[in-house]
Amino acid sequence: MSLPLADRFAVAATLNAGHSDVVALDREPVSPWTAWIMALRPKTLTLSLTPVAAGVFWAWFETGVLRGAEALFALLGALAIQIGTNLWNDACDGEKGADRSDRLGPPRVTALGILPAVVVRRAALAAFAAGAASGLVLLASGGWPIFLVGVVSLLCGLAYSSGPYPISASPFGELFVLLFFGLVAVGGTYYLQAGTVTPQVLLLGLVVGLPSAAVLLVNNHRDRGSDARSGRRTLAIVVGIGGSRVLYGALMAGAAVLALVLVAPACTAAWLGFLPISAVLLLLILDMARAPVASGLNRTLARTGLAQFAIFLTIAFAMLVCPA
Repeated sequence: MSLPLADRFAVAATLNAGHSDVVALDREPVSPWTAWIMALRPKTLTLSLTPVAAGVFWAWFETGVLRGAEALFALLGALAIQIGTNLWNDACDGEKGADRSDRLGPPRVTALGILPAVVVRRAALAAFAAGAASGLVLLASGGWPIFLVGVVSLLCGLAYSSGPYPISASPFGELFVLLFFGLVAVGGTYYLQAGTVTPQVLLLGLVVGLPSAAVLLVNNHRDRGSDARSGRRTLAIVVGIGGSRVLYGALMAGAAVLALVLVAPACTAAWLGFLPISAVLLLLILDMARAPVASGLNRTLARTGLAQFAIFLTIAFAMLVCPA
């Protein structure tokens, strides 16, 4: 029986761990479609969807206004920049030899020789260009603040994996994600809808951004061994295994507490709505605390991203059933 593609990569990586000069696997040919799906990392793209959805919902709830075109182009821009960042990261890390045969995470197409680095890099630049085009469309509605956000987001997407001090190799990756996948994305989307930014929407940005930072923390916690051998100093490496587990719990619990502070529901139905997501977050925290540093953390990472969206849906439910 043939193993799924990612599982065959994982088995080969385990067998060849610590031997970067050994071919990582004897794999079947990978179709171009499969290769690009692997490179785009679709399971992570909810991290762009959720903050835009949250910003649009909050603006509609507070003002009654829904600007469909602005919402659409904000989503397209956010997705394009994240895809560009993912592809740029794949190409840069593959060229640097950072994604070696002992990698525990999902396979990377450049490191495995499935796609040439130059091709992946061009695709990344095309994605960044699409993000820039979406930003230009939004200039009419958002003016210079949106221009500034767009430029900084594009530059950070490039700086995440390249330059003399890549963000991905530093202890500041989680802070970067909290800012851009939380405060900036939610606040910027809200601004496009309502023309202003309020303290409440910034708090919503924190609620959305904390699980995003937790996703990256799980990623770096899982990859601590290979990252350390590549000379990286991610936050997971700096704080250690125990510290990563504690920090993950703090990020997820913090998102839940701030969500309750944000909605301050005054009716029983809203409070009951928070019980399921609280149970989910507790299970995720316990799973992270108990799980060994192994490929099984890939499930924790994916579930953390889904939990972020579930937190937003819970907030939306609470606001709709208890609008006062």
